[in-house]
Amino acid sequence: MTREHADLPVPHVLREYALVADGRRGALIGPRGDLVWMCAPSWHDDAVFSGLIGGRGHYSVRPADDWFVWGGYYEESSLIFRSRWVTPTGIVECREALAFPGDEHRAVVLRRVIARDTPVTVEVRLDPRAGFGRSGLRQVSTAEGVVTGRTGPLRLRWQGLPEAAEAKGGGFVGRFELRRGEHRDLVLELSDVALPRELPDADLLWSETAARWERTAADVSSSAAPRDAGLALAVLQGLTSPGGGMVAAATMSLPERAEAGRNYDYRYAWIRDQCYAGIAAASVGPHPLVEGAVSFVSARLLEHGERLVPAYTVDGDPVPDERQLRGTIGYPGGADKIGNWVNGQFQLDALGESLQLLAAAAGTGQMTDDGRRALEVAVAAIASTYDTADAGIWEIQPDWWTHSRLACAAGLRAVARPGLLLTSGRAAECDRLADTILAEVSRRCLSEKGHWRRAPADERVDAALLLPPVRGALPAGDSRTVATYEAVARELMRDGYVYRYRQDDRPLSKAEGAFLLCGFMMSLAALQQGDVVRAARLFERNRAACGSPGLLAEEYDVAQRQLRGNLPQAFVHALLLETSMVLGGRL
Repeated sequence: MTREHADLPVPHVLREYALVADGRRGALIGPRGDLVWMCAPSWHDDAVFSGLIGGRGHYSVRPADDWFVWGGYYEESSLIFRSRWVTPTGIVECREALAFPGDEHRAVVLRRVIARDTPVTVEVRLDPRAGFGRSGLRQVSTAEGVVTGRTGPLRLRWQGLPEAAEAKGGGFVGRFELRRGEHRDLVLELSDVALPRELPDADLLWSETAARWERTAADVSSSAAPRDAGLALAVLQGLTSPGGGMVAAATMSLPERAEAGRNYDYRYAWIRDQCYAGIAAASVGPHPLVEGAVSFVSARLLEHGERLVPAYTVDGDPVPDERQLRGTIGYPGGADKIGNWVNGQFQLDALGESLQLLAAAAGTGQMTDDGRRALEVAVAAIASTYDTADAGIWEIQPDWWTHSRLACAAGLRAVARPGLLLTSGRAAECDRLADTILAEVSRRCLSEKGHWRRAPADERVDAALLLPPVRGALPAGDSRTVATYEAVARELMRDGYVYRYRQDDRPLSKAEGAFLLCGFMMSLAALQQGDVVRAARLFERNRAACGSPGLLAEEYDVAQRQLRGNLPQAFVHALLLETSMVLGGRL
């Protein structure tokens, strides 16, 4: 690191970061107790802590002794994280959370430091910088040991460290000592409106937060990996706003491949990801995440119909156009971008996946009147657009993508299941539309080897083509299903991981990372084919790509054994949850 950037937090590999979230925003915390990412007041607003991407701003709590070994774990089925440091003299923990559920305007960061077995000295540094690091603290007061001030448009209040002093480079620093068994609470509030007059009670906030996480948990004891399934459900809950909109990831601009220029802003709600999450939650049984997904997706369908765009803000507003972010150096190997280019895209598969979500909701008794109206809108939109070129699941150039059509066929089959949602006559119409689409896909997109190809003029197989048969587009024993499953295993699977498609003549791992989403898709496909052993192996291999916190990004660099892309990636955790539940029923 150059002298110019010497005061920035040291970046860590992605697998070492933990997420705390409250549904309205999230924060990433590294192994040195460094909270280096948080946007406020909402997911898509500017970051007040942007050290993760090379901006100014972080909030660190760690042992004063630099010689320690770090670990950590989530409390069961929650996003309450325990940072844990073993020093030469003892063990220190910091219980980390955002007060849950989150307030629309005010974020509350809870950090409780605990001396487990010996006296400890703890070092704290608070350096909030709104606007991705552009705005330092101003209008600062330290009356009665409570720090107040402003950074950018945000009001700030911090209590718990009366020993804090203003630091030379900005913010505050301080140390304190704890005897064995003692703890100290640090409470940070950030708000875009006036803060309450009364100081928050840390004990009460911790009690309410733990109780709320307990209420959002579900019984996943029958799954193949109950602890991971519980965490995956908590991740999806933490990424979901009270209105049901779920961000695709908590972060932006984390590179999918070092120095490849593939950096995106995922702090928005993708319709596809929302559907995957709702379907996964439905595999557990009735759950608020299913209701939230139905509410969000139905509202977008009713408002936009066949003009449905791939993504929205969690409030349902348009995603801002992509632009370069200035003033930050970027996570190593990447460059910072804000916004996204999805507004100009049409992704046909989102209509089919919306139908799959609505059918799953009906199966758990969580269908709504708006959902029924949205179903008819989606069916009509598929009928009028299925022959239109679209950007597809991987958001690339418009083409007649096979996966998009098969996803629609799967959705139509799902809502047409007898006794589920539609009258027998309307269900028959949906089945006939699915037959029409499937016949056209077979005419245009079936390779000479018998498997689905990506598009009429693209002979390559695509791992995304594994999912529509699992969702019911075709039977498990259909020759096209079997041939595609075998082609993906032969051409796209390496070392227990699965790649999206072959990009060029290079070895798969040289072109991009393995897609963890596709690994779980392959596991579900193996179960559909009756190969429980392969399904279990794929599931275990892909879920083990995480670090101590247990979070997964979009890609896994098999050669370097590193996570790549934004963190945590919602649809990866959704498929982990679903695969764990389905596999658990077969073991």
